[in-house]
Parts: sequence; C-alpha cells; structure tokens
Amino acid sequence: MRGRAPRPGARAGDLRRLDRMARKEKEQVSENPGRLKQIGLTYQMTKRADRWIGLVLAIVGLGTFGVILGLGFLIGHPIYLGILGVLVALLTTAIVFGRRAERAAFSQMEGKPGAAAAVLENMRRGVVFTPAVKVNRNQDVVHRAVGKYGIVLVGEGNPNRLKGMIADEKRRMNRVVSDVPVHDIIVGTGEGQVELKKLRTKILKYPKVLSGPRVTEVNDRLRAMGDLMNNLPLPKGPMPKGMRLPKGNVQRRGR
Repeated sequence: MRGRAPRPGARAGDLRRLDRMARKEKEQVSENPGRLKQIGLTYQMTKRADRWIGLVLAIVGLGTFGVILGLGFLIGHPIYLGILGVLVALLTTAIVFGRRAERAAFSQMEGKPGAAAAVLENMRRGVVFTPAVKVNRNQDVVHRAVGKYGIVLVGEGNPNRLKGMIADEKRRMNRVVSDVPVHDIIVGTGEGQVELKKLRTKILKYPKVLSGPRVTEVNDRLRAMGDLMNNLPLPKGPMPKGMRLPKGNVQRRGR
C-alpha cells in the first residue's frame, strides 16, 4: 500500500512549531549579551565617579583567590581550594562592585530633584512610601514614608523653606495620627542634614514602634486626608493658558 501524503495543514503546523523553537533559542542566546551589556554600562557609570574601581576589583578578586589557594597548599588540597577560591573571589568581587556602584549612583544623584524619592521607593517591604505630599512653587518637596518606626517626612530642597513645610505637614497629620511618632529628615550635605547615601540607613535605625497591621491603619488614615493632586485648586481637564500656581506653599486641604 502506498503511504498517505502529508496534509498541507500538518506541514504548516510543523513549520510554525519549528519557527517558535528557533525564536525561543534566539531569545535564550541573546539573554547573556544583554546582561553583559548591562554590567558594562553599570561599570562605566561607576568608573565616572570612582576611577579606581577597576584596580579595587582586581585587588579584591586576586587577593581573595590567592589567600584561599595559599591555604589549600598549606593543608595539601590546592586543587579543591583553588576551585573554591575562584567561586569565592567572584562572589566577593560582585559584592564589592555592587556596593561601590550603589555609592557611585548616590553621588551622581546627590542634589538632583527626586533623588530621595528614588531611595525611599526602593526600600524594603513594610514601608509605605508616598511621594510629594507637600510641594511649593520653588520645587521644594516633602515625601512621606510609613513603617514600623512610625512616620518619616523627608524633604528635598532649600532647608529654610523645608522646615516650615515639614512643620505644616506635622500639624496637618496630628489631627488624625497624634499617637504616632513622626521623624523628619532634610536630605543634603549641610549641618543637621542627611546625605543621600545614608538616608536608608538613617531611617532603619529608628526604633520600631508599630506592628504590621498598625502600619496599614496609620497609612489608611493619612490617605483619607487626600493626596496632593486631588486637593490642588485646579480645574478638571487641560490647564488653561496663562494659569499660574498660587504663591507660597501649595497647601493640602483635609477632607
């Protein structure tokens, strides 16, 4: 008996499956170059702020490997500890590179609008972050973070103007959360201010006074007062031509 000829639909289905497999393999192959490119861009960014990064990483990697390999010769197992030394050296170098890259990123963000917001937004779980709870026409901004340590108000901008804005926000919050501790921080390099790279550490050092459910309750109370955009005296739709923001701090009205 003669074999049946393959149906056109079956052949088309096989071609589609082969095409999908080829695309999948291509994506898998292209993943590594993408990651390597990202590491390269991070290294270039870090080197602009830390010109010794290459030398430091070489010293850390080779030094770690040399110490472990030397220990291997002492105990008579240089091959095993040599392999272990390579792995530990790579891990140590990656940790050092990550920390110095983060430090370099902070140094380049220092003084730029929104830098503190970027730090607060990337804090660990259990922290509820609300950006720009208070803003004035000079672009001084106060952000709010609620966590187990209470409420933290973080200001970016002119310290003299921020002190008044933070005081106003504290009085406003006192109407609904008077029993919760409130900390205030002004980001900067001046006296009494906190550097951007130390902001997260500063916040996490505050004593924990609230439980998880209590954090949610406090944040819900604050949100009930309304957010900045809902309380601005602006009409709905596009902003009319020639319209200007009111002078002074943009105040938020409680609901």
